[in-house]
Formats: sequence, C-alpha cells, structure tokens
Amino acid sequence: MEQPAFQADPTAFVSPEDYLRLERAAEFKHEYYQGEVRAMAGAGYAHNLICANLTGELYSRLRGKGCSVVGSDQRLQIMSGSAFVYPDLTVVCGKPEFNDGQKPDTLLNPTLLVEALSPSTSLYDRSDKFMLYRQVPSLRQYLTLDAQSVHAELHTLDELGRWVLTETRDLNAVLDLSCIGCQVPLVEVYAGVEFD
Repeated sequence: MEQPAFQADPTAFVSPEDYLRLERAAEFKHEYYQGEVRAMAGAGYAHNLICANLTGELYSRLRGKGCSVVGSDQRLQIMSGSAFVYPDLTVVCGKPEFNDGQKPDTLLNPTLLVEALSPSTSLYDRSDKFMLYRQVPSLRQYLTLDAQSVHAELHTLDELGRWVLTETRDLNAVLDLSCIGCQVPLVEVYAGVEFD
C-alpha cells in the first residue's frame, strides 16, 4: 500500500522546499505555515455553489480585460515561502507570476482573493488567514462570503495603505470589486443557495 506524501506529525518541521516537492506529488491538498503542514477538509454544497456562482460571474465580466479567475486548486505563496495556501477563488490581473518558472503552479501576485466561510473555517479565514493575505504586495481586495447565511465582508486596501471593511447582509446589494473593475450583484453569488 502506498504511503501518503505527508505524515500526520504536527511536531515535524517541514521546509518550504520539501513542502512543495511533497505537495506536488500529493493526492490531497495541504496548506503550509512556518514549517507546519495542515491537511485541507472538503467543502459543503452551499460553499461550492457560492464559489461556482462567483467564478461564473467574474469569468464573464473579466473576459478580455487582462484579469483571470481561478479556483481553489491554485496554490498561493505568502511571506517568501513561509506560508502556502489555497484560496477558494483567486483573481490575478496582468501577467501571473510564479515562484518557479519551471513549475508554474504557485502564484505570487493575486489582485483579489475570496474565501467562502464554513463553520469550521470562518474564524481562521477572517483573522489569521487574512493576516497572511495582507502580506501579499499585489493584493488589493479580500472578500469573504458566508455559506450559512447571506453575509459578505469586503476588505479594500485604500490609497493610504489601510484595509477598509464594507459589510452587507442585503441580498440586493452589489459587491464593488473595484480592484478588478467589476460590480457583482450579491443575489447572483447566492443564486440557488438554500440555508437551514
């Protein structure tokens, strides 16, 4: 029986180079933070539908405008290799930059990052993960979308270098994704999503 690429030993330090080597061969995704490797859990239907809806909306609005949207399999490098994560959605404008020209699979320059929140990831995505994302020089906006209720939090980097929060629970609101020149109705993002 084949052994998994990563062993579940939280005390073992893994170098960024070893992480990338093992992750590229792994069957399942793992995130990395300062030597610690964490397996990623699967997502629920509402989470996946929200991501699919937003991907479709962004794809149609960005076509031919120099920006591309990619899904949750796109790995992102943060802090010169001390963290690697998989955002739910990533938009990159201009030419994508990668940490290795031979293996263009780890992106360096996102413009917009999106996370759909689940009960198990909400706190992390809104705090520690956002702290990591703020260290990406190219990032201009960070959007979180609750998968349990209609709730969007959009953080925008202003001209003074401050992250400004715009929040809404109004299904009729329009998300102003100014960094990529898009306005997306929240009703389209939550289309077909049923809450308990």
